[in-house]
Amino acid sequence: MLKDTLEDFFHYLKIERGLSENTLMSYRRDLNNYYTFIKEKSNKISWNVVLRDDITRFLYTLKDEGKSTATIARMISSLRLFHQFLVRENLVENDPSLHIETPRKERKLPSVLSTDEVEKLLNIPINSPLDIRNKAMLEFIYATGLRVTEVVTLRVSDLHLTMGFVRCIGKGAKERIVPLGDVAKEALENYLQHSRHILLKNQTGINALFLNQHGRPLSRQGFWKILKTVARHAGITKNLTPHMLRHSFATHLLENGADLRAVQEMLGHADISTTQIYTHVTQARLKDIYQEFHPRA
Repeated sequence: MLKDTLEDFFHYLKIERGLSENTLMSYRRDLNNYYTFIKEKSNKISWNVVLRDDITRFLYTLKDEGKSTATIARMISSLRLFHQFLVRENLVENDPSLHIETPRKERKLPSVLSTDEVEKLLNIPINSPLDIRNKAMLEFIYATGLRVTEVVTLRVSDLHLTMGFVRCIGKGAKERIVPLGDVAKEALENYLQHSRHILLKNQTGINALFLNQHGRPLSRQGFWKILKTVARHAGITKNLTPHMLRHSFATHLLENGADLRAVQEMLGHADISTTQIYTHVTQARLKDIYQEFHPRA
């Protein structure tokens, strides 16, 4: 009973809400932990008899395990969505998560690369088709700010180089159009003309834009490894991640006077408050520059 209802909820998230596989995995991880607690520690056989006290005991267990405030806040969000689903489907009478308070998140400023570090990363030597691909990928992700999942799921037909934009399907299956700069366009044209067909190795039916050395679509893990390798050769000591390039894209745009709403649109943020974190980054960087260079700082 408990497990079957949970699977119905996951089906709802996938089919009706259209959530991505990565988001679904997060919900599964959170709610499977919750299910185990309710079944084994609270000895409940139906969601209809779950109480607010059961939820608070579960959350205190997470806290005792050393889970972060952000993790607990995400868990509460998952629980709320699940219990709202149960009420809406008339599977339970009451929502025990209704008055559970979300802990205030510690909002950390995202780490970014400096423009000099970006130059080091993108000025990689080109000696092989794989180097051409790496150059195109890194120029592309910095030029567009796409998430790594969005990059590795792109198809060749999503590129419109003549018009200078890329069509992207982001979170919640939402489509957006992101412009491409001349440098990124040139790197992509070079990749399509001189590298992709070599990596493809006469295989057919593969539409993915970026391929691995075996001619198959590049994975998230593959992109991560490539980025780490290129960063190491470029002498970048920061713990570079694909998302840091996305942060750098947004921060550098705002530092150079871009409109916040335009950056929100390019990043695919549903809420502008998510994008506003980058204004805090630029303010913090300006303060650091002032402290370093002003003679009376």
